[in-house]
Amino acid sequence: MTITLVKKILQDGSPCAKCADVLEKLEQSGHMDRIDEILIADERDPDSPGLQLAREHQVNRAPFFVVEREGQAPEIYTVYLKFVREVLEQETSESDELKEIMKDNPDLDFL
Repeated sequence: MTITLVKKILQDGSPCAKCADVLEKLEQSGHMDRIDEILIADERDPDSPGLQLAREHQVNRAPFFVVEREGQAPEIYTVYLKFVREVLEQETSESDELKEIMKDNPDLDFL
């Protein structure tokens, strides 16, 4: 799974306040390391990578997340809490489950 975060730079060059808030929440929750790439949607540059991705996926809000899983169409999330619940927490729960299996079965080993 690959996760791309797109954040916006406003026409006056200042960072998007909502984007900064989402970045702070990702840092505080320890989820920032799950983000594979951060792209900038710079309103001053219509060819900026983030604006190109927004056009490709017909997204007009920032920040947004693009979640790519092998063999599946990319999923777009424009609501941070939905992204956390459906993508990040799901993965965390699966990880916790695997840790519990390993703890309960010491004879198992990672390949």
